[in-house]
Amino acid sequence: MKLFDSTLGLHGQALSLRSERMEVLSRNIANADTPNFKAQDLDFRSALKGVQQGNEIKTTHAGHVSSFEGASPNLFYTKPLNASSDGNTVEISVEQAKYGRAAAEYQATLRFLEGDISAIRKVLRGD
Repeated sequence: MKLFDSTLGLHGQALSLRSERMEVLSRNIANADTPNFKAQDLDFRSALKGVQQGNEIKTTHAGHVSSFEGASPNLFYTKPLNASSDGNTVEISVEQAKYGRAAAEYQATLRFLEGDISAIRKVLRGD
C-alpha cells in the first residue's frame, strides 16, 4: 500500500533485505561441510541503495520475499582467509559472527518499524 510505503520509509524494505541476508548467511552455515560450496553474502548497502533508486522487491506470494530485483549483483562470493582442501569457502566462525550481527541489525530495524507503526496507531486513534 502506497500510504504505508511513504509513511514507513525504507524501514520495511530494509527489514526484507536484512531477512534476505540472514537467509544467505544461514545457507552458508548449513553448507559448512559441503564440498565445493562457495559462501556468499549480500551487500546490504548496495541492495538498499538499489531499492532507494526504484528497484522493487519481488515476492512469490504475499508473505514471502524470494529475491530482489537488482539484488543479484549485490550477492557476492566471499573469499576465505584459510583455503579448504575440499573447495568449500565457508569459515564457520566468520559466518556465525556475521549472522549474529545481522540478527542484531534485523532486530534494530524491527524496532524502528514498531515505533513507526505505533505512531501511526496513535494518529489514527487521535491520541
